[in-house]
Amino acid sequence: MPSKFLKALSPLVRVMPEVKAPEREVSFREKVIWTLVVLIIFLIMSHMPLYGVDKTAGTDYLWAMRVILASTRGTLMELGIGPIVTAGLVMQLLSGSKIIDVDYSDPEDRALFTGGQKVLAMLMTAFQAIAYILGNAYGQLTPSQSVLVFIQLFSSGIIVILMDELIQKGWGLGSGVSLFIMTNVAGRVMWNSFNLLELESAAPDGYTGPGGTRLPKGIIAAIVVNILRWFGVGAQTNPAVDAAWLFFRNGIDPSIFALTVTFGIFFAVLWMESVRVEIPLQYAKYRGMKARYPIKLLYTSNIPVILAQALYANILFFGQIVYNSLNSDRSNPFLNLLGTFTQQEGSSRMIADGGLARYITPPQGLMVFQQPDGILHVIIYAALMVLLCWGFSVIWVDISGIAPRDVARQLLGSGYIVPGFRRSEKVLQRLLDRYIPIVAGLGGFLIGILAAIADILGALASGTGILLMVSIIKQYYETIAKEQLAEMGGEGVAGLLGIM
Repeated sequence: MPSKFLKALSPLVRVMPEVKAPEREVSFREKVIWTLVVLIIFLIMSHMPLYGVDKTAGTDYLWAMRVILASTRGTLMELGIGPIVTAGLVMQLLSGSKIIDVDYSDPEDRALFTGGQKVLAMLMTAFQAIAYILGNAYGQLTPSQSVLVFIQLFSSGIIVILMDELIQKGWGLGSGVSLFIMTNVAGRVMWNSFNLLELESAAPDGYTGPGGTRLPKGIIAAIVVNILRWFGVGAQTNPAVDAAWLFFRNGIDPSIFALTVTFGIFFAVLWMESVRVEIPLQYAKYRGMKARYPIKLLYTSNIPVILAQALYANILFFGQIVYNSLNSDRSNPFLNLLGTFTQQEGSSRMIADGGLARYITPPQGLMVFQQPDGILHVIIYAALMVLLCWGFSVIWVDISGIAPRDVARQLLGSGYIVPGFRRSEKVLQRLLDRYIPIVAGLGGFLIGILAAIADILGALASGTGILLMVSIIKQYYETIAKEQLAEMGGEGVAGLLGIM
């Protein structure tokens, strides 16, 4: 029986706009087309400014998490995927803490849980849009401007939710959330590598162009210019800078060290994605047809990191609004524990300088160690990240249909058995119980460590952003390979690929 909470949401679930699941088999080519259409719409929304606002005014509440949330300041993608991920986070916490009781083996319960998550995502979109307006994110708005901004943010949020649903229901490849994160992070990496518009502001003497002009910030551009100067091109009037300076630069702009960290994360994620335990399978109809079911080290993929970052983002977002509205004089000791902030000079950003918000702000590079509480910041940030990723990974196994009982049912339903074991769901579940919970917990723990290290060392976008981008690209590669194999293979291959 569905819980009271899910029953209360069921009337809203029925009236929500939805994307119908395909009633036929969607070809690989058609899935690619729909995925590209969704991606193009996302890019258009990311560059279409909100009508009636000045994006340079007010406060940029999400600046520290925009890469992860696929958000762009002052555009229709202002809120990004924040409401979707926050809704998933809330539903997972409610389910994991048993506040709502969900039987994931019951199709009705699972459908209501998914629908409830969608309803909550829409409510979160409205709530965050209102909070943004009341928090003067764009400065003081008139009532008519406030209504106009709310309509734009809410409508954009619904479009993002429906685009994610369209892809997840089988019309596209992967998920909309992953696609948007990957695109946003990849764009930031390319910008930091080949940025020719913004100019270097803290270079040593001699690192200038003709007539003393400053050179672009992009690290690839900086490397190319200095290699040319080392070979004598333009070195007479503008000598090459010391390579040691390019390695770290000013600790903020893209550097060779950040580029090295980016590649390090890339290869670390690929290695972790390749580690797996394989359970031998045999197709019941044709005894000679054998396969293996892989239980990856990253069994829950990048979901734990996304949820952990979503939790951080919401604490920072609402912490800044509470500080501005209720505690700007820092007189409330309880609210001070949540976070205190300082307005960055010449910017719309607020920098956390105390409370919980201070220690969950991503360190974003080794410059954190030059701060008085830098070591404490790193320790608390890393410990919380590892703990959250482990916890979310363990909980996600139960609520996402990849628990041992679900995998056992799917394997038997697809016609596969484990050689040497009876064809029984309970027997197969006991076998999978030896591996899946342990691997999921260990994978979440390790991905939390890698995410923390990536953020502390710094990368061309953000450490966690690079981790997610590489992981998502690897998933898309595997998804495309499975889709092509499924089109070429028979019933057994399609059944096995459907649960991997």
